[in-house]
Amino acid sequence: MSTSTVSVSRTRQVVAAVIGNALEWYDFIVYGFLASIIARQFFPAEDEYASLLMALATFGVGFFMRPVGGILLGIYSDRKGRKAAMQLIILLMTVSIALIAFAPNYAAIGMGAPLLIVVARMLQGFATGGEYASATAFLVESAPAHRKGLYGSWQLVGQCLAVFGGAAMVALVTRLFSPEVLDLWGWRLPFLIGLLIGPVGLWIRKHMDEPQAFIEARRQVRGKGPTLMQVVRDHRRSILVSMGLCCGSTVSFYVVLVNMPTFAHKNLGLPLDQVLLVQMLAVALMTVVIPLSGALSDRLGRRPVLLAFSLAFFVMVYPLYVWVAAAPSIERLLVMQVLLCTAIGGFFGPAPTALAEQFPVEVRSTGVSVAYNVAVMVFGGFAPLIVTWLSKVLGTPVAPAFYVLFACLLTLLGTYCLQETPRVKKPGVLTYGVEP
Repeated sequence: MSTSTVSVSRTRQVVAAVIGNALEWYDFIVYGFLASIIARQFFPAEDEYASLLMALATFGVGFFMRPVGGILLGIYSDRKGRKAAMQLIILLMTVSIALIAFAPNYAAIGMGAPLLIVVARMLQGFATGGEYASATAFLVESAPAHRKGLYGSWQLVGQCLAVFGGAAMVALVTRLFSPEVLDLWGWRLPFLIGLLIGPVGLWIRKHMDEPQAFIEARRQVRGKGPTLMQVVRDHRRSILVSMGLCCGSTVSFYVVLVNMPTFAHKNLGLPLDQVLLVQMLAVALMTVVIPLSGALSDRLGRRPVLLAFSLAFFVMVYPLYVWVAAAPSIERLLVMQVLLCTAIGGFFGPAPTALAEQFPVEVRSTGVSVAYNVAVMVFGGFAPLIVTWLSKVLGTPVAPAFYVLFACLLTLLGTYCLQETPRVKKPGVLTYGVEP
């Protein structure tokens, strides 16, 4: 096979994973952006604060299913292949988003309405639980040895595109429709558009090729493949280190990206449409930073890049929250989000590849699924609920910063302890990223 043919094939692999991943996460994140409206439609209460807490709690319920989905789909991916798992995930997500898009509200069917939302969120969490590990393993195993950091970073580029698309769609319907129309049916429009995930996502992933690294590893494995107990027993240290690595990134993702529009609107009194515009600009910048830092980690190693950006984020987050809370404005919020999203993007770039490289190919999807989804469930799933509650209890809008700082300390510890992969030589450059 010629060099140009190999390059085209790898590009097609990246595009397939990134587009599918973006479509997958779009639906998951739109719920977070529309939490306040969904609260009124499906969780009515006399106290608006209590109603919002119930909607955010339902957002977190999906995270209980993530470890279950991550483990089962991770094992399925390690046994049947990355392609088969990623196609199944798209199908499951399509069903869940249809339930939300067409669910009658509380006024129509009473308690059946919130039950439908809970079921949809659980199914959504199950599917999303397998997405990160399967897509990460797929990208890293499709990459040349000297570009694994760059290729792995595209996984989170897909997530950023989802945040950007979700913010753009919610901002559009917020600007086009009156509050009455938005409550009546306008909020459903972003979810209906998300239903494109079905035919588009399935078509894209149908044309992916199984990574050669996985095919070769599978040939060498006897029996059906890894079991959960085997992975936990043989790779305890890798799982614990990976969980630490995920804590700060998942909390910052859900607090700084997903929950920020609701927080800035409810707690700081800023216009929702302008807040969403700020979010789009910050996420667009972060989307550019991610592949750059991923490529940088191919030259310098994963640990130095991860430590540098996580320390920068840790130092900035509390002073920026205090600064914005002292005099809330769109301009200050923009500065805050640009700085924080740059640091988050710098960390996100090498993170997927660093996680994947903690595990051998034959158990990679299962190992990453366990570590990532347990960390996300414990620290990320209820992050919006926790920061909303902290703000109410402590009576200060800077409360989210305390939770983020705690998670970042765990990430710094995990980053320090991660296992760096050996150097791979290429003419003129020293890089990292061989298969462990």
